[in-house]
Amino acid sequence: MKKNHLKIIVAAFIIGSSFIIHSCSKDEDISSEIAVIGIAQDPNNFKGDVTNGQVVTLNPMMSYKLTGIVTVKNGGTLVIPAGTRITATAGALSYVLVEQGGKIYANGTAGSPVLFTSTTAEAGNWGGIVICGKAPVNTGSTGLSEIGNLIYGGSEAEDNSGSLNFVRIEYAGAEFAAGKKFNGLSLFGIGNETRVESVALLNNADDGIEIYGGTVNVSNIVSAANTNNAFSYKDGWIGSATNIFTKRKADGTGNTGITGINNTGNDNASPRSNPTIKNVTFIGGTSGESNGIKLKQGTFATLDNVVVSDWSTGINIESDSTVARFNGKKRITNVLFKDTTTEVSLKSSLGATVPIVDTTYTKKPDATGAGNGILIPSWAVGWSGLQ
Repeated sequence: MKKNHLKIIVAAFIIGSSFIIHSCSKDEDISSEIAVIGIAQDPNNFKGDVTNGQVVTLNPMMSYKLTGIVTVKNGGTLVIPAGTRITATAGALSYVLVEQGGKIYANGTAGSPVLFTSTTAEAGNWGGIVICGKAPVNTGSTGLSEIGNLIYGGSEAEDNSGSLNFVRIEYAGAEFAAGKKFNGLSLFGIGNETRVESVALLNNADDGIEIYGGTVNVSNIVSAANTNNAFSYKDGWIGSATNIFTKRKADGTGNTGITGINNTGNDNASPRSNPTIKNVTFIGGTSGESNGIKLKQGTFATLDNVVVSDWSTGINIESDSTVARFNGKKRITNVLFKDTTTEVSLKSSLGATVPIVDTTYTKKPDATGAGNGILIPSWAVGWSGLQ
């Protein structure tokens, strides 16, 4: 009896002590609540692997220098809280790579976004972020990422690689091989349980964001002042893009607002790229390649509430199968063309001009696009780096 009574007293003491410690911690710095392990232990030399079973959480009170490659291995988890700043210092050897089965949770807020930047404010000063998932692609049962040579793709449409929310990626796009550059954000075979929402890609030296197959849905995306395409997809992407605002550099540098492809080697590869794209604004420039929207090489898609402004060609559709999918089918609806020389152009696989059927697209003079016509939408102001 006495032993049992003693056990009860000890248990009560432990519970009470835990309550006191927990209560006091609310008034302490958030850093005291983070267990620093693995590659997070030296913020001035942030690189290395997050291994199977590890959950590495960064401290938003610290500033991290990305001095090499961070690889989140299968079974590993990297957590990046709101307000964390990661500054790359090693050019093309500075990037974040998430393997199949690894997870990244970079969750900022509108007031405290997660920032990936560089020591020098110039495009191409570091790699970028590369995530590989297990969702279907049309390059075979799986593919190999051009960055890291990692397997991506599979049969898991609902694969989950984590979340990116209120994240800004800037000055990425370093050249990693002759003629090949990182994108700001590369999504290889990512599944629809992965959250990609409120992500800004600014001043990157290649595409802002590129999606390679998969089923991921993206929303509230800002892609501005990048030197190649603002947004691109290929390899059988079947997902959605909602609330997208893109803008070329002030000097007109850059290519398309969005480029869509099914497969560069086989227009009819399956699964076929067929995203739903809605509430989008593409602001351009008339120098160089000047297509607000370019759809080719077998891609299908549905587009609605679209604003294209300041392009030589608003919508350019190429290749026989893609032209057949759109011509006369009203799959592009509620479009506002502003300061655009040619609204729509259709070309066959051999480059011949194809007559446009009237019902190929519909126009709407008050289309809002990403939310504010040709202006920056309210949801993008501040956290994205745009004002």
